[in-house]
Amino acid sequence: MITFPDGSEVPSLGQGTWHMGDSPATRDEELRAIRTGIDLGLTVIDTAEMYGNGRSEQLVGEAISGRRDDVFLVSKVLPSNASAKATVEACRASLRRLNTDRLDLYLLHWRGRYPLEETVAAFETLVADGSIGAWGVSNLDATDLAELPPGCQTDQVLYNLTRRGPEFDLLPWAEAVRMPVMAYSPVEQGRLVGHTALADVARSLDATPAQVALAWTMRSGSVLSIPKASTAAHVRENAGARDLRLSDADLALLDRAFPPPTRPVALEML
Repeated sequence: MITFPDGSEVPSLGQGTWHMGDSPATRDEELRAIRTGIDLGLTVIDTAEMYGNGRSEQLVGEAISGRRDDVFLVSKVLPSNASAKATVEACRASLRRLNTDRLDLYLLHWRGRYPLEETVAAFETLVADGSIGAWGVSNLDATDLAELPPGCQTDQVLYNLTRRGPEFDLLPWAEAVRMPVMAYSPVEQGRLVGHTALADVARSLDATPAQVALAWTMRSGSVLSIPKASTAAHVRENAGARDLRLSDADLALLDRAFPPPTRPVALEML
């Protein structure tokens, strides 16, 4: 489990939905995937108004119909909508698409032209009226995070074996203030699964390379991993990552194949 600063506890493996909801041809399978994930305990569901111009939120809203209380629902506001007034309006629109009266967590998708304090003030308004349970950010580096007032619950960033930059400064900063980080694209959109080192570790654990990549992101106990899976079979594979325990030898092998950063690295985004 992962614990947010406000005391909320959620599973350390959830479900991302980027690029989901775009095609009518795959909609039924995507709905099955999300619902299968909920059944398996992958109850953190992450979406955003940007994803498919709201189509991802609509898909999620349909998938969780009748099961809203079973999930921890996360969405994001675009920086172009992050003014005091537009943040509130964007949240209302997201709630309509999701067919719910509240978000558990609402994030600023990345930093834009509006001051962080203006966006945070809008978030606090939404907390006060019950539209969101809490707020956080995405794609902000450690220096950005240091500008935030108290109340931020998480920073959602690109983090996987090939994108280890956050380990140098962002993850230590977050751990120091006991704020978990959310890892998006934890399998690098599938590109990691063919790597020899991952295959070697997976073989020794009777697992798949994707499961090893996910287990690696969750190894510290302070990272919430949100892989996307568009099929029920893929969701079941992802869920198996929770049972993996990487040994010191496994981690050393992966460090040799994917060296950790030795200096500051600019925060990467997809």
